[in-house]
Amino acid sequence: MGKPGRRKPPLAAPKRARTGGGRARKSTRRTARKRSRNPVVRLLRAVLGAVWRLIWGIGWRTGVASLIITGLAVAYTYTTLPAYQTLMDGRARGSVTLLDRDGEVFAWRGHQFGGIVSADTVSPHLRDAVIATEDRRFHYHPGVDPIGIASAIRINLSEGRGPLSGNGGSTITQQTAKLLCFGEEYDEARWDSEADYVSYCRRSSLWRKVREAVFALAMEAKYTKEQILTIYLNRAYLGAGAYGVEAAAQRYFGKSAAGLDAAEAAMIAGLLTAPSTLAPTANLERSQNRASVVIGLMRRQGYLNAAEAEAALARPARLSEAAEQQAGGYFADWVMGSGPEFLTRDTTEDVVIRTTLDARIQRAAEEAMTNVFADKVREGSKAQAAIVVMSADGAVRAMVGGRDTTAIGAFNRAIMAKRQTGSAFKPFVYATALELGLDPGTVVVDEPYCLEIPGSGRWCPENYSRDYKGRVTLTQALTHSINIPAVKVAMRVGLDKVRRVADDFGIESDLADGPALALGASESTLLEMTGAYAGILNGGSSVTPFGMTDLRLMGEDTPLMNRESGIGERVIRESAARDLVYMMSRVVEAGTGQRARLPGREAAGKTGTTQAARDAWFLGFTADYVAGVWMGYDDNTPLTGVTGGGLPAEIWHETMARVHEGLPASPLPMQRPAPRDPPPEPLSRRRAPDPGGNPIENILRSLFGN
Repeated sequence: MGKPGRRKPPLAAPKRARTGGGRARKSTRRTARKRSRNPVVRLLRAVLGAVWRLIWGIGWRTGVASLIITGLAVAYTYTTLPAYQTLMDGRARGSVTLLDRDGEVFAWRGHQFGGIVSADTVSPHLRDAVIATEDRRFHYHPGVDPIGIASAIRINLSEGRGPLSGNGGSTITQQTAKLLCFGEEYDEARWDSEADYVSYCRRSSLWRKVREAVFALAMEAKYTKEQILTIYLNRAYLGAGAYGVEAAAQRYFGKSAAGLDAAEAAMIAGLLTAPSTLAPTANLERSQNRASVVIGLMRRQGYLNAAEAEAALARPARLSEAAEQQAGGYFADWVMGSGPEFLTRDTTEDVVIRTTLDARIQRAAEEAMTNVFADKVREGSKAQAAIVVMSADGAVRAMVGGRDTTAIGAFNRAIMAKRQTGSAFKPFVYATALELGLDPGTVVVDEPYCLEIPGSGRWCPENYSRDYKGRVTLTQALTHSINIPAVKVAMRVGLDKVRRVADDFGIESDLADGPALALGASESTLLEMTGAYAGILNGGSSVTPFGMTDLRLMGEDTPLMNRESGIGERVIRESAARDLVYMMSRVVEAGTGQRARLPGREAAGKTGTTQAARDAWFLGFTADYVAGVWMGYDDNTPLTGVTGGGLPAEIWHETMARVHEGLPASPLPMQRPAPRDPPPEPLSRRRAPDPGGNPIENILRSLFGN
């Protein structure tokens, strides 16, 4: 029995609990019965459940299989990767660095590589600029950046492109993998050219993106971040033939990559997106604009503070003097073409060539060309011109192959254009005559003159002035460029001898067989003609124009090739050469070349104008330099109002006036003739030989007078 006054605990709560639980169970059973009574729902639930189980089953298995395959692929690729030090220089060809006569760099050819640098030895500004521009999460991803890929896909889709077109979201590691072409090296047997190989390496597709990702993951496993960045900095192409940041720094700024300031570093980093288009040597303003974008990225990512960014924007990078001038492009192309192919155009080594180029004289020639065309040639004219300046030993000091003085790889009219020489050929006629015993005072008759040319018929040369001077000396005939005396003299000494003298002086082009040879019917190049005139100046010895004085491998002290002079065998006696120099000096002083006169300095030369004025020449020399000028149209259109004594002589004058600035005046090496009686009265009013008379008598009378 319980104690009195003590109440038993109520039993209501447990009862409610049991009652409530029963109601919940009943409700669940009712809901289930309701669902089970709907067959469509049951079917749908069954199908969805089956699909989900299938997807899940396939998905996790596929994911695991993909991870295994990727892991195996990464592991295999890992085993194929060499030591990172061997991956710095990926060029298939070497480089050629050209130095002028003073040892200063004026041009580069081939694939430049400035030397190996590392990520921690280059300018910190350059390292930061590259990361800020190309891969701002470089230090935080495993080689592939999912965030970057998603962002790139979003941008591509928003701009109406395919998900893999345009922005690729590639990391620096992925870009390095592409630079390495996924380990495939250039093979001449597989690819037709290096360009085909590069195109293959840059090809984009889904499969190649997978290869790129695998290779990048393997690189991240094999190398450190600093090593990957080092490979990238050394292999990236940065325009103008420069591979690697060191070559680019030297090419554009004339300094090491370790010494770049923020503006210069930003410019180089900006080239990575489009190196050929953005190269500052191609368009400096465009390159500076891109650099300002890079500076903004560096500022937003904390690599530059506000003051540093403002200073970099206020003082944009400028090209070095050598890069800015872009001088000697035609000359550099000529030197590259004149050297052995395996050490110039197709070299696999880095080569340094010292040349004869004089930067001051090159600038003088370019300025003369530009000024004359700007001031004295009508706007819109397509006329072209070329200039060559050399020393008497054949050392070429300047070469301009066209009106575009900064062109590289263009048609070089100084060496490629073979054109008729006109009266510029006449000095070789008179050189032959002087060598055979005639002298500057020898008299020849200028009068109507005809010859019977076997196989061609009757040929009657005419003077440019369309009149006749009668009895003239050889000096007067050359001074005023009279045609008929030149033909008579050539016939008198023998065309074969004239041809041999011209050939020995260096005119290697095919020379005409007939008497028109004396009037410059043959074709030659400006370089050949200028070299032949150099032979006259140096006392009568042949000259081979040359531009290369020393060729050696970079870093080597012993040259593989060298040359100090282009003087060859003697062609005519020195006394004959001195007489000819005097005769040619009269051309400038009192004849057809007076526009070429240099006040206070002796000069000699010869004009030349071809039939229908398709070509106009002036070639001449002082005691110090020889220069040649050609002018004409590339398509042989006749010049309008231009002769050799006109614009070509003015271009020659403008060039040589600049060339000789600051040089003391030296006399020409010429023999002035002793005073003699004046020549007989001209025979222009005398009866000319009867063209219809005895041909032999007519020839004799024409050669030696009536």
